Amino acid sequence: MAAGFEHILNWRLLAGSHDFPGPDGGTCINEAAIVAAGLPYRAIRASAECPPCFSRPLAAYALGLNDAMPDAERPRLMAFVLRLAGSADAPAIEAARVKFLAQASVQRLLPPLLDHAGLPALAARCEGARDAQAALAAARTAAWEGGARAQAASQRGRWVQGARASAVARAASAAVAAFTDARCAAEVAEGVAPFVEGSWAAAAAILDEALELGGGAPAIDTDLARRRLDAARAGPG
Repeated sequence: MAAGFEHILNWRLLAGSHDFPGPDGGTCINEAAIVAAGLPYRAIRASAECPPCFSRPLAAYALGLNDAMPDAERPRLMAFVLRLAGSADAPAIEAARVKFLAQASVQRLLPPLLDHAGLPALAARCEGARDAQAALAAARTAAWEGGARAQAASQRGRWVQGARASAVARAASAAVAAFTDARCAAEVAEGVAPFVEGSWAAAAAILDEALELGGGAPAIDTDLARRRLDAARAGPG
């Protein structure tokens, strides 16, 4: 989905916020999206600092992924530089996006980690959650079970088992929080990724699907976006 966009747009995504892009074109995803849309550049430290035309939950999730992804994985987000401006929608749609990000994280990111930690029945429960309420309940159970297993493993000196259980507890706790804070959905991916190959690709796919909820953002011409980004690389004035 995002392959090649880092070359087409001649830009590099970096973790954290930046006062202004340098000659290497380094910014976070939301800062790059602002420039690509032709809006005045601003440093973004939280989704609330994005222009009003940005969906708050999508910007929060994208920012969380941007800051958590290793450098080698972050180019997956480049395609979204053209899609975040104009993504703001009605309150009901934004609420649905928060719910979707959380539920998808429970159904698609947690199960492989739970399997890895020796919790196949709980993995199946998360994957098969029929709605947000069921997904939330499954995530709460996973957080509790992970914490209990981590404590038991620590007491027995089973450090590898304890590390897996601790990862379950952290990721599942983030999933619970994601039902009210979209950025926490990115923390689910961050907790799962060290143990499960392909987690960052799955997280980017979740962002792609969340963007399709509602009216969607108007397309930004790639050539125009590249010219805007190149101008920003040259510096103010």
